[in-house]
Amino acid sequence: MIPGSRGALSYLVQPVGDGASHAWSLAHGAGRKWARSETRLRVRERFRATDLMQTSLGSRVICEDRDLLYEEAPMAYKPVESVIEALEQAGLIRVIATLRPVLTYKTRSKSGVPAGSWRRTLDFNIRP
Repeated sequence: MIPGSRGALSYLVQPVGDGASHAWSLAHGAGRKWARSETRLRVRERFRATDLMQTSLGSRVICEDRDLLYEEAPMAYKPVESVIEALEQAGLIRVIATLRPVLTYKTRSKSGVPAGSWRRTLDFNIRP
């Protein structure tokens, strides 16, 4: 599974080959484009919290921590599609299905570090 942000598709992929040529590893996402503190400032200037509770894909976001809602905004992440395309072109993966997030629940652990998210994906497309 190669996840996108809460505002992007995620990809179920099948590794191609024996694995040795790519150190038995594949990308686990595209990664952040902006640091959390930078994202909070940038996104707060352009969006209200309520704007971030619905994604461009039509999914719903539940997050009681306003800072975390801004820190994890979809625009803070690089496009996962470019990672998928590069892995396909390199012959490392075959995409089996794309998954669209329907609901994302974000929370922060007691230590203050984001505990991750829980995503309910319901809508998917299987590729031949």
